[in-house]
Amino acid sequence: MCKLWIALVFASAMVFSVVQDSVAGGHSIGVGARYWTVLGDIEGDEVDESGLAYLVSYQYSPALLLKFGVDVEKIPENFGGAGEDVYAPQLYVIVGSVIYAGLGIGGYFTDGDFAEDPFYNVRAGIDVSLFPFIHLDINANYRFEEWGDLNTLEDDVSEDTITIGAAVRLQL
Repeated sequence: MCKLWIALVFASAMVFSVVQDSVAGGHSIGVGARYWTVLGDIEGDEVDESGLAYLVSYQYSPALLLKFGVDVEKIPENFGGAGEDVYAPQLYVIVGSVIYAGLGIGGYFTDGDFAEDPFYNVRAGIDVSLFPFIHLDINANYRFEEWGDLNTLEDDVSEDTITIGAAVRLQL
């Protein structure tokens, strides 16, 4: 299996072992959506250049200004030329509180296969408390990616993507 998935499994194991070992940290789960658009112009009708992705999210905060996050997006078909829906598991390290920044790595799963190349993500956002245990997370992301494994087009599609998203989180 490719190095990305080994790294994702290893990082997930580290995050969840930290979660189990520490009861002082904060946990949150959430659901949301992201509007995405590619930065370049893609020729042909087979590839969507923008759309809406839905996500589920988990975050763990072992320290005041540090969080680890796991997101899984569901992106409709035609993303990157994919013939089926695309699932994008992602891991993040986030620094900050109300205003935050993060770095992430993820990959794509579609048509029964994982993409060989990972994508990398830079995130900036605002995490606002609506009620004591309910937060609204609004973020912008810049994703560096290769779509060669997603499509069946003659030419590889390689376009970076920006997203604007929001998630409602419940603190546990």
